[in-house]
Amino acid sequence: MQAALGFATIALFLVLTMTRRVSVLVALVVLPVLAALVGGFAGELGGMVLDGLSKVAPTGIMIAFAVLYFSLMVDAGLFDPLIRSLLRLAKGDPLRITVATAVLTLCVALDGDGASTFLITVSALLPVYRKLGMSPLVLSGVVCLGAGVMNMVPWGGPTVRAMAALKLESSDVFTPVLPAMGLGIAWVLVAAWLIGRRERRRLGTINVPGPEAVAVEPARTAAGAPGDGPGAVRVADPPRLWPTVFNLVLTVVLLVALILEVMPLPVLFVLGFTVALLVNHPTWEQQQALLDKHAKNVVLVTTMIFAAGVFTGVLTGTAMIDEMAEALVSVIPDSLGGHLPVLVAVTGMPLSLVFTPDAYYFGVLPVLAETAHGFGTDPAEVARAAILGQMTTGFPLSPLTASTFILVGMSGVQLGEHQRFIFRWAFATTLVMTAGALLTGALSP
Repeated sequence: MQAALGFATIALFLVLTMTRRVSVLVALVVLPVLAALVGGFAGELGGMVLDGLSKVAPTGIMIAFAVLYFSLMVDAGLFDPLIRSLLRLAKGDPLRITVATAVLTLCVALDGDGASTFLITVSALLPVYRKLGMSPLVLSGVVCLGAGVMNMVPWGGPTVRAMAALKLESSDVFTPVLPAMGLGIAWVLVAAWLIGRRERRRLGTINVPGPEAVAVEPARTAAGAPGDGPGAVRVADPPRLWPTVFNLVLTVVLLVALILEVMPLPVLFVLGFTVALLVNHPTWEQQQALLDKHAKNVVLVTTMIFAAGVFTGVLTGTAMIDEMAEALVSVIPDSLGGHLPVLVAVTGMPLSLVFTPDAYYFGVLPVLAETAHGFGTDPAEVARAAILGQMTTGFPLSPLTASTFILVGMSGVQLGEHQRFIFRWAFATTLVMTAGALLTGALSP
């Protein structure tokens, strides 16, 4: 009963949001509540919702202050040198910008944290995309691809969970799939080139007359009329030296502290934003003006985070997730038992839309590994197969991870649009890495 109700809830969520019948916020709250009522959990609903909200509260706090921090830095011109450098290197070519997006994401995502990756890359690159009139879907999509494949690193969430669930070492799980991960990185760059080429055909090469000026023609609608593009835009004059140096040092210190986990992430962003606000906007009027300017962005992103907490809290509290895991394993026929690693690898990415990382790696994976062991397959192979897609290439599309809403919220795109745009490219990343794992012996056919 709970399994069917859970699958139906997630399927209905995907249909309603991808077809734009309701907003993601409404679907995240209303659908699980209705499912809980249908399942007879009305008396426990309040506790489940509060439990889900409490689990995402630190993420919501972090995002609120992180959005304010990076918005302040964008306003202060911290990223203007990067913007000008990218525009000079790209020479107005959307294809080069798209490939540069992939490279930057692959580098930033080495920390294994999706939230910080999205905050940094989108904050730095969104102004570039706006100035050139490029689609924000290209930005969110390419960042999704780069962050997805890099989430396989041993200190990233999925690989750590796989090792913990099956009591394995990094040498058992991650090291054998390194060549496959390399192929995945190469594919991300190829995919960025293909996506950028398509964007180049849509926009054409944009003339950039000098290192300080950025002349951009208005974006065009499908009918050829001027759209909502930025028009003729110039990068602002270089900001004053003192606040720029201070902002750069503060941002570097903040990022290092985030990577080293000197303090909890919400605390770091609260302190970082407060200090940055005091230095860059010392008067009360200036501080209020900045908060008023960016309040909409904060509300849009954080409400999604808390709504996602309601969704996962109810699905977990009603045991729908657990029942779905058991149902999934029970339908695997014996004839496919010997090919279980390949099956896990291919299905892992789509199942990121259905299972939370904890539910899959601590609920589904141990059962799959034990099943594979019964067919003479090393359980470590199942763990390797899982990290090729489950909450790696799939996590930046999943409504069950809070960081997905950071990506789409900061990029200014709808979740359904983002999923439709990049799903096939992300799934192809998993297929490429699966093929590489089979060729290198990390997985047996």
